[in-house]
Parts: sequence; C-alpha cells; structure tokens
Amino acid sequence: MRKVRWGILSTAKIAQNELIPAIQRAGNAEVLAIATGSNVDKAKDIADKFQIEKVYDSYEKLLNDPDIDAVYIPLPNHLHKKWTIEAARAKKHVLCEKPAALTAEDALEMKKVCEEEKVLFMEGFMYYFHPQHERVKELIAAGEIGDVAFMRASFSFPLANRENNIKMSKEKGGGSLYDVGCYGIHSIRNILGMEPESVYVHAVQDETFSVDTDVVGYVTFPQNIRAVFDASFNMAKRAEYEVVGRKGRILVPRAFRPDWHSGDAKIVVEKEGETREISVQGDQYRNEVEYFSGAVLEGKSLIDLKHSFENTIKNLQVIDACFQSIITQEKIYM
Repeated sequence: MRKVRWGILSTAKIAQNELIPAIQRAGNAEVLAIATGSNVDKAKDIADKFQIEKVYDSYEKLLNDPDIDAVYIPLPNHLHKKWTIEAARAKKHVLCEKPAALTAEDALEMKKVCEEEKVLFMEGFMYYFHPQHERVKELIAAGEIGDVAFMRASFSFPLANRENNIKMSKEKGGGSLYDVGCYGIHSIRNILGMEPESVYVHAVQDETFSVDTDVVGYVTFPQNIRAVFDASFNMAKRAEYEVVGRKGRILVPRAFRPDWHSGDAKIVVEKEGETREISVQGDQYRNEVEYFSGAVLEGKSLIDLKHSFENTIKNLQVIDACFQSIITQEKIYM
C-alpha cells in the first residue's frame, strides 16, 4: 500500500508529542523528514528517537525534497501563512496547525496559492475528527433534547513559564483567543451548523505581554439561538462544551482533548430528570492524519475536503470580529 511521505517543519513539542506518533500510527502515512530553522542537533535527536530518515537544517531544503508529498506545519502562528505559501509553491500538500492564519484575509491569500498550485490544505483542528461530535449531532437531530436554544464551549488551562513563551508573544500571534478560544468558536459553529449573526467579547489583557489571557464571548445565531465561549490561561484545565435544548441538555466534558483520556470521550445526556452516559472511543490525531493522507492518495481537490478552507476562513472571520469587539468594546455584527 502506498503511503503519503510526510515532512515536519520544525521541532515543536506538538509535533513530537502528537503528530509524529499519529503519523506513525496511521496506516497510510509515514514521516520521511524533519527540518529545523535553528537547532539541527535537536532535530537529529528527534529523528533518532522516531527513526526519521532525513534531517534538514532549513525548511527550504525539506520543501525542495522531491520525495516529500505533504508537510505538517506546527510553527508559531505568525509563520503559518508564509510557510503554507512556500510549501504550496513547492507542490507540497499542507496540514497546518490552528489557527491557520492570524486573519481571514491572510487565509484567503493562502487559499489562492493552494488553488493555483493544486495542493491540498487543511487546518489542524484535530478534535473535529473524533467521532463523538457526529454522535452529538445525531442525538440533536433525533430530538433527544428538543430544539436547541443555547450552547457553551470552554477551553482553559493554567499557563506556566510565561517568559519566552510563544503563547504570550503578541508578535507571534499569542493569546488565549488564538490558542484555545478558536476551538470554542469552531465547535459552536460545527455543532449548530450555522454562522453567527453577532459577537460581543470581553478580554483580560496581560499588561506585561499585551496579549489576552482570558476571553469571554457572547454569540448570537439565527432562530434566536445564543452561545457563549470562554478561553483562559488562568483557569483550571477544561476542554468541554454543552448544548441546551428545550427538553434537556448534552454535556461533552472531553470535547477537545479526549486523548488526555486515552481517546475515550463521554457524552452525557440529561432529559426529564434522567441522565445517561455514552462512551465514544477514537484516536483523533490518527484520524486526522489518515483522513488527510487518504485525500492526498485519492487525488481529491481542495473543495472536496471534509474540513474545508471555507470553514477555516469562516472561523477566522469570527475571530477577526472577536478582536474587533475587544478593541471597540461593542457588539460586532457579522
């Protein structure tokens, strides 16, 4: 069976901890090369650990390797646009960490180049590929909780060692909204299956680093549906959402990181005084890699992808509106 040959742009922890192991678990993918822009000894150590054949001391050299089919980009947020475009120009398919870009306008530029070069691009919202979310949609469609009226999504964790941390760098696209707030926005849009009409967002700004460390957003949708999302570097670890209907609610306590629980997700349905729990198993990182690798092998086009560039752009449009609301302290209409 032919496998997609992957190159990894950088020695980022998420590549080491999640994506390289996921590619190695996948049945249709393999890691062929890793590149660094700074520490080649570190890249060699990672290559030795994961038995990666090739090590490059620049991203350009990896992109010029004719044996590489696709690249994974876990670089700091402000570099996603540049290296996606560079990869596309080198005819490499791209899986890029979220957020794909810092603005929807940047994402549109990236999309244009990917279309011109006829390469696939997908933003790395790995949570999307865990089967629990399709199960939630099925429960809602079956009328388990009645008509949906409200949704809440929360992603927070206490961020330690903030000095020299890219999550706290304004220039590199740091802050809680970009880092984890994007999941809440994405999941609300995904589960409700509609786009917001307005957003109103409050943020706590770190005085030293000038990035948002805590964000709470109020979002309105058609049919008088409301939603709230919150993100924080200062609160206890949470990665969950709940959907409230006229007759009951669905709580998803392991929504974004079921891998913290060996892939075992839980869906709690509360209705008419009764509670039942549904367990859904899945390897979301492997599923993400296998899906994208399968699309490459099958020769799919950019518009065929389950997680489309259009979805990425719409999520960034909401994030753009959130930042506008933070600055103006006003409700922003979409």
